[in-house]
Amino acid sequence: MGAILGLGVTHYPPLCGRDEDMARILKRVLQDPDLPERYRRPDGWPAAMREEYGADEGLGAARRHRAALIEGFQETRRRLDDFAPDLVLIWGDDQYENFKEDVIPPFCVLAYESIEHRPWAEARWKKSGNAWDEASDATFVYKGHRAGAKSLVSGLLDRGFDVSYAYRPLHHPLGHAFMNTLLYLDYDRQGFPYPVVPFSINCYGRRVISQYGGAASFADLPTEAQLDPPSPAPWRCFDLGRAAARVMAESPWRVALIASSSWSHAFLTPKHHLLYPDVDADRALYDKLRVGDYEAWRGTSLPALEESGQQEMLNWMCLAGAMAELDRRPDAAKFVQTYIFNSSKCFAAFSE
Repeated sequence: MGAILGLGVTHYPPLCGRDEDMARILKRVLQDPDLPERYRRPDGWPAAMREEYGADEGLGAARRHRAALIEGFQETRRRLDDFAPDLVLIWGDDQYENFKEDVIPPFCVLAYESIEHRPWAEARWKKSGNAWDEASDATFVYKGHRAGAKSLVSGLLDRGFDVSYAYRPLHHPLGHAFMNTLLYLDYDRQGFPYPVVPFSINCYGRRVISQYGGAASFADLPTEAQLDPPSPAPWRCFDLGRAAARVMAESPWRVALIASSSWSHAFLTPKHHLLYPDVDADRALYDKLRVGDYEAWRGTSLPALEESGQQEMLNWMCLAGAMAELDRRPDAAKFVQTYIFNSSKCFAAFSE
């Protein structure tokens, strides 16, 4: 019988960059000509947001935010090393990277033999540099675990989940949800020896093509007619996570199940003028996670997630389902709140 470790992390892209650029998403919105004038100045923001922004436009807060995230990843890595998994499964979202107009699968297991990627060769990182001062041709190579991936897909299909799989990339070596997770779990650059199985969830659903899976200006927000078909429902992701835990528990492997995403995103929250995330909605789900109220998680509707900009939390829905199946509450959890850095983050661990 297999052993399972549950972990929750973030793949927050600005952590790859420099502190002075961490509030760039907010500053871009502040320059949008369609943003109402009263929201351009801190006196139009929530008090906690004004305090975080401070007199230095968030630079001090960025340093503190980075320190909290690094601490979370270092603790997560210690737990991962102590567990010594045979494979690491990562639930992450594809934001118009590997999957585009030719196919948008609700679920897809990336059963790669190996992964090779040069993340700093992308134009945005060539321009701004990265937090490690690594060269643009720095190459990261990871082992896959095709046998584990195939076993998982087979088990899910047997249980009624019509899951896609892929043996090689389509448009992109590895989307940032997965790549950043691996970079951050090796923030101190010790190396990452564990085989990886990326499990892609179509979290962006109605905005994956219409909004290219990312931020938009007010003028570019899609109309109802332009939106795409929806994501899989939270309950479906939850139930898929339950089934994945059963399949992996019956396997011969030690498996780390990792959900990777920040929580609500400012650029997905029009009700907050795209300026700040839905901290209250995040806190409500966090409180339920801490006590293991998984039925409340499963009962969250897709419209509710979308209204709060919590689309990426479908990755965490899979983890919550897996932990519900194993009857585990988190033995460690940390909520990293922010109003100015696009999204609050959460770290959680569910040991045997």
